[in-house]
Amino acid sequence: MANKWLQKLIFEERYLVKELEDIVQAFDAAQNAGRQSALATVVHVEGSSYRRAGARMLITDDGQLTGAISGGCLEGDALRKARLAMARQTPMLVTYDTTDDDDAKFGVGLGCNGIIHILIEPVNVVSPNNPITYFRQFLSERKPVVLITVFALNDKQAAQPGTCALMTEDGKVTGAFPDGIIEDVILTDAADVLKKGNSVTKTYIYASRFTCFIELLQPAVSLVIVGAGNDAIPLTQLAGVLGWQITVIDGRANYVVVDRFPRAHTLIVSRPDQALAKLHLDNRTVFVLMTHNYNYDREMLKQLLPLQLSYIGTLGPKKRLIRMIEELQQDGLDITPHQLNSVYGPAGLDIGSENAEEIALSIIAEIQAVLMRRNGLSLRYKTSARSTQNLQMVQSPLPTDA
Repeated sequence: MANKWLQKLIFEERYLVKELEDIVQAFDAAQNAGRQSALATVVHVEGSSYRRAGARMLITDDGQLTGAISGGCLEGDALRKARLAMARQTPMLVTYDTTDDDDAKFGVGLGCNGIIHILIEPVNVVSPNNPITYFRQFLSERKPVVLITVFALNDKQAAQPGTCALMTEDGKVTGAFPDGIIEDVILTDAADVLKKGNSVTKTYIYASRFTCFIELLQPAVSLVIVGAGNDAIPLTQLAGVLGWQITVIDGRANYVVVDRFPRAHTLIVSRPDQALAKLHLDNRTVFVLMTHNYNYDREMLKQLLPLQLSYIGTLGPKKRLIRMIEELQQDGLDITPHQLNSVYGPAGLDIGSENAEEIALSIIAEIQAVLMRRNGLSLRYKTSARSTQNLQMVQSPLPTDA
């Protein structure tokens, strides 16, 4: 929304669910060990940096680090600052300016040519609204939320309010703000972000007093793998590393077993016409059809096309997919170009994959690119830190050639 006191700076969306899960687990372990903790958050970046706004790291008083705020160059100094913040029990804002060519004088050797602002907050377990509480609330269900962090960018010696509030999809707000005008403005726009699913993070500079970092957090990707063959195993392994929710479906009971898929959260033995009834689908659910059973895959595709999913990947040659679509149309299924836009077959980016592990890597990378609305090109062609922030992923309807 327009406001004469606010300057909006829009950055690319980050999906940090795995990082938040790891931070919560590390915090619980620190609590059980009687250790103090502090949360370091990248709240604002000018220029380029290894991590963008929203990156987080939990720091304990005995030097344990979980998460990351840089490629390793800031962590040591952040540990020293975090110990100071924990001793004082006061949040602090730390800035690393690497726009000077001689960045070695900072003692961290960043070489990123950017200005990175990091908020360090001692985690007060007595407060019901500490950041870890917000993370737990977000992770407890598959729904997007907006997390709001307030800090004083123009006066690092001023009070740093820190992670202030969380807004859920139904408009419920937990937390409190240091300024009523900020609350009115930010909550209005936060509600708009949730309504439209903008998939962006925003920083608002309010007069010269406060900067408000508004962050849309999305649930983890829900990957449904239809097919429990050996080539599905590395796909679940890579998705597990990313913290995705994994479901494996197949009609063969002796294939869909925990010993084969220890990373999977859900294993389903089902006929294709009954499988979807056992799933909860949302806008973060993607499918990969890889049973190598033509009829099974075609029946699944028939059910998935009308759902307008973000991604449906199919293994096998393009001719196989085209044949499926033609047969479904002949059977009376009305398939629109918009529905075909979500179908990616053969699944995966063109990175020269041959074996199952390489194919799994290409599929995971393609899913990530589609969900982030990126084109999957090499970063060497990126001209600036923000040059691709509004890039839309576009795919034409399937061609008819082989």
